[in-house]
Amino acid sequence: MVINEGTFIRINYSGKVGSQLIDTTDEAEAQEAKIFEKTVTYEPLTVCVGQKYVVLGFDEAFIGKDAGFEGDVSVPPEKGFGEHDPKRVKSFPKNSFSQKPTKGMIVRMEKAGEGRVTDIIGSKVIVDFNAPLAGYTLDYHYKIEEVIEDPVEQLKGVVKLYSGKKMEVAIVDGKATITLLPETFRDPQWLLWRPRIIHEAFTFIPSISDIELVDKIKRPEKTAE
Repeated sequence: MVINEGTFIRINYSGKVGSQLIDTTDEAEAQEAKIFEKTVTYEPLTVCVGQKYVVLGFDEAFIGKDAGFEGDVSVPPEKGFGEHDPKRVKSFPKNSFSQKPTKGMIVRMEKAGEGRVTDIIGSKVIVDFNAPLAGYTLDYHYKIEEVIEDPVEQLKGVVKLYSGKKMEVAIVDGKATITLLPETFRDPQWLLWRPRIIHEAFTFIPSISDIELVDKIKRPEKTAE
């Protein structure tokens, strides 16, 4: 089956800037490069081609390929995280921060948004509001493991991509049920991603006619006295 826009696929990949690994689905590779994160699940990623689940230049590489294809693609800044804009590097008085700024710290400034402290010069703090990988060419090695045609697996992929969690999913007679994890209702990010998951499920999985979100909470077990 030739892959086109709207096809769901499962991929393994590793992305680099020069010789530095920046992202991977391989846990051993992440540990070796010292970018391993305990909160990340290292496994093949499910993407809907053409929907920018990954950066544009990487997404475009899947078109016309088949399951099992393995190769490399180089993504220029304009199809990655954009060019680095010097106008988005700003300085602020040190006393405008609620806590002592340090190089590398992520800060949120009113109007300017979220940025990274890149330098501290005397009483001035330099903050870069560009994406961390803006201006860099990204090199990906990837393998298309399979084309996903099962609507349940497609929906699981959409939920995992946006929520970062694996959730129980079922589809019966067009009705999709997503059983939320107990901690989901406490996650402020869920309120942002919930409408996106619902929109994309209806848009890219035609067999779904209804979606039900279920809060399933078990009674806490009694502790032994």
